[in-house]
Amino acid sequence: MLAELSIRNIVLIERLDLAPGEGLVVFTGETGAGKSILLDALGLALGARGDAGLVRAGAEQGVVTARFELPADHPVFALLAEEGIERGEEPGELILRRVQKATGASRASINGEPVSVSLLRRVGERLVEIHGQHDARALMDPARHGELLDAYGGLQGQVAEVADLWQAWQGARRRLEERRMRLEQARREREWLEHAVEELSGLAPEEGEEERLAERRQVMMHAERFAEAIAEMQKALNNPGGGVAGRINAALRRLERQREAAGGRLDDVCEAFDRVLVELAEAERLLEEAASRFVHDPRELEDVEQRLFALRAAARKYRVSVEELPALLADLEGQLAALDQGEADLAALEAEVEAAKAAYMQAAQALSAARRDAAARLDAAVAAELAPLKLERARFATEILSDPDRAGPTGIDAVEFMVATNPGSRPGPLVRVASGGELSRFMLALKAALAARGSAPVLVFDEIDTGVGGAVAAAMGERLKRLAENGLQVLAVTHSPQVAARADHHHVLAKEVATGDKGEEVTRTFVRTLTGRERQEEIARMLSAHEITAEARAQAARLLADAGHRAVVEGS
Repeated sequence: MLAELSIRNIVLIERLDLAPGEGLVVFTGETGAGKSILLDALGLALGARGDAGLVRAGAEQGVVTARFELPADHPVFALLAEEGIERGEEPGELILRRVQKATGASRASINGEPVSVSLLRRVGERLVEIHGQHDARALMDPARHGELLDAYGGLQGQVAEVADLWQAWQGARRRLEERRMRLEQARREREWLEHAVEELSGLAPEEGEEERLAERRQVMMHAERFAEAIAEMQKALNNPGGGVAGRINAALRRLERQREAAGGRLDDVCEAFDRVLVELAEAERLLEEAASRFVHDPRELEDVEQRLFALRAAARKYRVSVEELPALLADLEGQLAALDQGEADLAALEAEVEAAKAAYMQAAQALSAARRDAAARLDAAVAAELAPLKLERARFATEILSDPDRAGPTGIDAVEFMVATNPGSRPGPLVRVASGGELSRFMLALKAALAARGSAPVLVFDEIDTGVGGAVAAAMGERLKRLAENGLQVLAVTHSPQVAARADHHHVLAKEVATGDKGEEVTRTFVRTLTGRERQEEIARMLSAHEITAEARAQAARLLADAGHRAVVEGS
């Protein structure tokens, strides 16, 4: 509920702090006392369009603060969490603040954090519904009628199921379209794919092949130089005068014959030369092997170069590196295989789409049937409210047009509230058919039938009883009271004593002319909360034409007593 409303320097209101109270709360006062200013200030805090003209004359800025007390699980907190706005000190507390500058600039905050006016408006729409003769918002907006009907019928579970099935159907459709596009592209490229696969398969590139071929080509291109160096080393080891190994071996044998006589002094030398001979033998073997590596057929170099150049030409053609050719071949072969498999996959996806569509349509048609049942109950409930509001000759009908071609996340239905105000006339859209006074009564009948379903926690009714009186005004008061008993806070600006008498809390707005700081006359609007005799006196004023009479006071007492309030007996 709206727990507190604080207003500073808005039009005629210099300073106002109001705690409206729970249940049905009424605001009364003479015409021009400032009731509309109060609603304009509340609207500013809820995100309505700002205007420099709202700032009180002589002030630099106007400020409106609205503090709400809500259930901790109210949906508005989920919205705020998405926007990164933290909760207040109390779990269910929400403070909206709007600063309107005299220059025209405007600032907004929620729980002390700066926000955009658009976010403030989105939050405000979830907290307060404002209804007037020409402003019934959600009830007048056909786009909201389906939502209200679903809330009345308790169909939110079915609506959620339909929304899930819609998403599943659309997801399957997207996958099918994507596969069709890929398949069509692959079909257009089949000839190229087949040619590329044939060409690369014939080439049969291998991983690391370029590096091996380049290395072999390099060796063969310099083989003669390498062979000359090896031959020179072989010549040095095996010259005509005797090879190095032979001469060392002969000298070693002579040395060994003296080894024993030397008493072991030549052992190290002999062993060292033994090792030298072993290493020389290994070196000669390795030279022979190396020489064989550089012996090749001249045609081999030509073959290696042709292979290397063919691989590099293919890489340039397909705009990849030689190293990537094997992977490219595998990928193209996969695309060809997928093209063949794609037809089967396409059929499976088409079957999936049809199954998802059928499941959606079945749920959507069940929802349509449930909506028609709920609509019949709603029409009967609204009809029961019309007669007491002197609309007994009018007819209310919930029109549901079902069209599979209009399928969407909320189903296949277009829902709109229709009315006929005269017997025999065809029902038309509520907002177009009903006059100002009729519209407010239709709206109240519909709201009474809907009760708290699909409603914001705070309802504001702005002079919807204008032009009615007597039994009709009493019926309006009864319905406003009933709404308040459904857990809503109902704020009503009224000129009707029958409505005012049923309120749980009664506030009166009035104007006073005072002297300003510079001696000038200043008009200010203020609010007083009425109880007991003051409240009875205000209702008597509303009943009187000019001056308050004893009869008006007695009638006011009867109205209060009929509404369950203690009346003040004259003279007590």
